[in-house]
Amino acid sequence: MNSKNETDEASRGNEASSSENFTPNISEEQPTSSLCSGTAVNHTQDIMKRTAARQLIERYFYQLLDGCGKPNCDNQYCASSGEARNLSPNEAAAEAIKLFYKEARLCDTLPSKVPRTEASASNSDAGTMCATSEPTKEKSDIKKQEQLATSSSTSHKESTSKEVEPQASHNVSQNKTKTDSHSNGAPLTEERIYELCDICLQSKKREPLIRALGEAFTQPAILSRCFATKLSEGNGNEGEKKTERDSKKISMSSDPDKDVDSITGPGLDVASCRRAFQYLAKVPSEYYSSALVLALKTLADYMELDLRITKRMSIEEVVNCFLIAFEVPDLGCSDYLEIALPALCRAAEHLPLKAQAKLARLWAQHCKDSLRHILETLQQLITLRVISTNYTRQFQVQDDENVTMATKLMKIVYYANMLAGDMESNTLREEPIVIPNQQDPLENVLDHLYPPTSMKSSKNSQPDDPLAIELNINVLDARKPCLPFEEFYNELLSDTIEMDIDFGNYKTEISKGRKFAFLKYPFILTPATKSLGLYYENRIRMYSERRVSLLHAVVGASPPMPFLRLKVRRTHIIDDALVELEMVSMERALDLKKQLVVEFEGEQGVDEGGVSKEFFQLIVEEIFNPDYGMFTQQADSQTVWFNPTSFETDAQFTLIGIVLGLAIYNNIILAVNFPMVVYRKLMGKKGSFEDLADWNPALHSGLKDMLEYTGSDLEEVYYQTFRICYQDVFGNNIFHDLKEDGDNIFVTQENKKEFVDLYADFLLNSSVETQFRAFRRGFLMVTDESPLAALFRPEEVETLVCGSKNFDFNELEKSTEYDGYTADSQTIKDFWSIVHSLDLDDKRKLLQFTTGSDRVPVGGLSHLKLVIARHGPDCDRLPTAHTCFNVLLLPEYDTREKLRDRLMKAISYSKGFGML
Repeated sequence: MNSKNETDEASRGNEASSSENFTPNISEEQPTSSLCSGTAVNHTQDIMKRTAARQLIERYFYQLLDGCGKPNCDNQYCASSGEARNLSPNEAAAEAIKLFYKEARLCDTLPSKVPRTEASASNSDAGTMCATSEPTKEKSDIKKQEQLATSSSTSHKESTSKEVEPQASHNVSQNKTKTDSHSNGAPLTEERIYELCDICLQSKKREPLIRALGEAFTQPAILSRCFATKLSEGNGNEGEKKTERDSKKISMSSDPDKDVDSITGPGLDVASCRRAFQYLAKVPSEYYSSALVLALKTLADYMELDLRITKRMSIEEVVNCFLIAFEVPDLGCSDYLEIALPALCRAAEHLPLKAQAKLARLWAQHCKDSLRHILETLQQLITLRVISTNYTRQFQVQDDENVTMATKLMKIVYYANMLAGDMESNTLREEPIVIPNQQDPLENVLDHLYPPTSMKSSKNSQPDDPLAIELNINVLDARKPCLPFEEFYNELLSDTIEMDIDFGNYKTEISKGRKFAFLKYPFILTPATKSLGLYYENRIRMYSERRVSLLHAVVGASPPMPFLRLKVRRTHIIDDALVELEMVSMERALDLKKQLVVEFEGEQGVDEGGVSKEFFQLIVEEIFNPDYGMFTQQADSQTVWFNPTSFETDAQFTLIGIVLGLAIYNNIILAVNFPMVVYRKLMGKKGSFEDLADWNPALHSGLKDMLEYTGSDLEEVYYQTFRICYQDVFGNNIFHDLKEDGDNIFVTQENKKEFVDLYADFLLNSSVETQFRAFRRGFLMVTDESPLAALFRPEEVETLVCGSKNFDFNELEKSTEYDGYTADSQTIKDFWSIVHSLDLDDKRKLLQFTTGSDRVPVGGLSHLKLVIARHGPDCDRLPTAHTCFNVLLLPEYDTREKLRDRLMKAISYSKGFGML
């Protein structure tokens, strides 16, 4: 059932395979096998062909499942031969469809179970939904077509009642005098499910339940009307009056983008549907699960056909079907996961944009309790496919339709999750900063010589997601989603993706829209995997600048430097670095996107990454020191913030932004302690009251208490006006009026929310507007063409800059490789014993010594790839390190005590010495 061929065959054989166990009604709402209306004769011929195909498939099905009964049968496709493997009913159904298309051999003797189609319904392992006599059914189908041809002038209600009458006659073929209240294609209700389940539990008769589920779930037109919202009880006209009032509200609304669903609702009582399915769970799953799986598969096939071709169903009907289908509690189990769920994902892929937006809104408004179930179900499908499939370079995970379609549907859940949580106003945006496009005059020639321009970065290469635009939503406005964003990560998928291929698809997909790329769905990827995609983007840009330099040399022009080379003195590292970066940004800002190469004056060494790491480490230590005057230290949160009374020029804050951007661009982790609001502002979102929680926890707590205070004496209790006081770096008090004449305006219950918003806006935005704008401009000068904002949320950008906070040295030990040693060498055992006994500060020093940075890379220490190499026999030399390549050169010391002594000396006195 998992192979693509089987899926295609099952889709092509939809009419025949829908199946062996039930016969869906044909109505105006349902697609028929003929897309265009034809004569009654053509309809009859089509019906006869479908009937013959169904009979053959059914014979194959029971031949595979039960055999022909011959003890010496030699047919390999017969269960009686002993050659056929044991199949479940669902597997037998899929295999029967394949045998039908292959025209495989059928045994002469009919399987003993075939007469089931010629008799009334009885208990069956395959979950029989209804039993009909084939000749009678054929006549019934002809009657249905005749009714459809002559019912165009009748109402929808009359047409529906005419269509269901022939089907009802088949369902009671054994006892025509007995009326079955659970047929006729009536929509399901909560009460009806209760009744059917009670019958099944008490009398062990599963047929009424199976038949009712089959009739509803195989026909979207019926399913969309199930569990309808009831009108208000009491006054008989109250429900109609409410509907009329809601309609007037919609028509009088001045906002064309207003969410209509918030007024009218989905027309579906989701809570009633959920209660019904919870009650259904009391029935043993083997009674109905096989039938429900096939019914959901047929439902999905019908909807896919309608969405792609016939387009008869309205958006409301399609969306209601998805809402009900994803309330099925067993959707993430066994056959549902392998058969029904992929089919539903395939149908959802063809949802128009309006339907996707409506589904997201309704999931957010009416299905908050189901979002985790839906997400976990889709995650299970993806994980199951990744585990069970052996992907190669020829067949990548991006080619697996089950995975890609589930990911596309998960995007709707992702936006619904944000809508279901706490959303802030989308008006709190930083003013856009436009970076002039300084294009090299020879760049067009270079593009002509190197045709694959789809790999080139472009400011216009990150279009906004159409669904996000339709929903008017941005991840920056999601203050607290219903489910944590981390639950959308699929670590197994992230580890399986070949990021070089996915990145190529990503750049091609942007320009041509042909290939699937997971980078277009970044919510499912871990930050470590996305950082690799960002690494490829930045490296390609660096190599492009090298090619420009080469082209200059070829044509005889003055070749620019292929690298961004900085030569600094350790004693004047801030002055030298800022002066050189300012010259580069003024003369040719494009040079900032070249690979960084740092040289310390008077020191020998080739910068293969290690020297740059040390450069950033030293410059950050000085530049963020409060004594330098550009940033202040927040005492409560131990974070740094812009000094609103700084004497430094805008140019210097711009250069600090360039340093931060260069660190991300060159894949270097910095030891900076910004509050989260800085990263949100860098992404374009202004600071608000909620951001005070990690900026100044004490202030946030006090203001929150004010907001929650309900007494009428707030003015007397707090005695606060709209004039506030704050201190500069010298401890001087500075007063500021949040409103004109603020000292005479007291905070009351009526204006306290305004006071809090103005207070937060001043502290986080207005007071540092000049400094932060210059800082952000420098940051964007390096990252403006990068997909940073498209791939990463502010929390993930912080991880990119500062690294992971998980110092798990057990992970580092597992990922470490050895040269000249093995994991069982005594020196290595002693080394790790010593390392695990160190405190956190010494562990940071060890990382600094071996890698050039005391920070944990994105994804944890398992991504560090440390190498410990044997550096000769026992001696008095200290260990050394190649920080560019994360190599620790360790002599084979004789004793553990000597190893500890030499290692501690090396990591304690290593700056500027012993680092290559």
